[in-house]
Amino acid sequence: MEDHDTGAGASAVGMSGTSPAETAGPSAGRFSRHAGAHARHADNPGENQKGKTRKRRKRRRGRKVFARDENGAIAPSAPTAGRAPDPAPPSPQPRPVQNGPRPPQQELPVFAALDLGTNNCRLLVAVPGRHGQFRVIDAFSRIVRLGEGLSASGRLGQAAMDRAVEALKVCGEKLRNRKIRKARLIATEACRAAENGVEFLDRVEREAGLKLEIIDRQTEARLAVSGCGSLVERDTRGVVLFDIGGGSSEIALIDLTRGHRSPRLANHIVSWTSLPVGVVSLAERFGGRTVTRETFTAMVDDVAVRLKAFDGRDRLAHVLASPQFHLLGTSGTVTTLAGVHLDLERYDRRRVDGLWMDRTSVDRMIEKLIGWDFQQRVANPCIGADRADLVLAGCAILEAIRGVWPSERLRVADRGLREGILSELMADDGAWRSDGRGR
Repeated sequence: MEDHDTGAGASAVGMSGTSPAETAGPSAGRFSRHAGAHARHADNPGENQKGKTRKRRKRRRGRKVFARDENGAIAPSAPTAGRAPDPAPPSPQPRPVQNGPRPPQQELPVFAALDLGTNNCRLLVAVPGRHGQFRVIDAFSRIVRLGEGLSASGRLGQAAMDRAVEALKVCGEKLRNRKIRKARLIATEACRAAENGVEFLDRVEREAGLKLEIIDRQTEARLAVSGCGSLVERDTRGVVLFDIGGGSSEIALIDLTRGHRSPRLANHIVSWTSLPVGVVSLAERFGGRTVTRETFTAMVDDVAVRLKAFDGRDRLAHVLASPQFHLLGTSGTVTTLAGVHLDLERYDRRRVDGLWMDRTSVDRMIEKLIGWDFQQRVANPCIGADRADLVLAGCAILEAIRGVWPSERLRVADRGLREGILSELMADDGAWRSDGRGR
């Protein structure tokens, strides 16, 4: 099961195939034109005869005529009578041959980030670019549903662990094939909550050769904010950033009205919470395949009760009415909504990441999804079979968030923890100092 997220618009690894005409260069194009002329003359003797007539006329005028030899090379013809031959052109000097190796070019440092969540296993490998930016050189994403059945049993299931290990083996091979400067490999809610979470990570280290760390919820919220910093515009006064995961949902309140704006958006977090509910756990409790309006309302109410217990939810009350306040969502829920909103025939991260949706558009998309049955959701190319039983649970969490922090605008982010990890690794390593090529 492959996820439609490829990681911040990951650029393809390697070179795309090109035709010989594309790789031969300008000289090949000139040769092709000469060869085409020969083919035309062979097919049309009359045209060839006209060419000879023109050449005889030029000889009578004493002009130097060039003709092709048997090998197709261009050579001067015999001089006309009574005229001294032109001196031969000087032979081109041979180019010096470099026997030694080329001087090594400075290599960009390579950084990697892996996020094993309740629903997805995702990897990004990138090199630093301009200040605050990076270029993805490899990526991997697969839906593994590690948290399947966790809410009922309190343990990771055998089939779920097997799926995750197979995906992590792919990630391990990708990392071992590159010279990685720094990497951070994290596990989130499923491994935090499961009784056998640590035991599972020991198996991952043995079989996939990867040592993952279980991060706490505050770190998860901070990384999500760090990954989305470039989507918060300069005139913004306040943002509620939310990451609807498979087993938990992180929410961070960001106040940009106080003091000097820091390059790290996470420094402006004034309050945060992590709800122990996500699309997988909510769908398992209420049902994800058949969702009536009553079921959907019950899911929204369940999340709303949890949000009422969040003591810091009013920390942005002074900017809620401002047009410079907005919601910022980073998760499969909001990217799916955006894809349905755009009526995409195939999910396209370039069109989704950074998209603005107004209140009416979000309302309309949620109503559309509630009105679809399971098979209609499966048939939509931005949902598919892997998300069809989860997307309405995600919409319910989104509706509860919108109920507490109403906003006229929602910005969609197809980025999150991995991008936050990469940003922090590169900043801490000094990769963006001076020319941006690292130390």
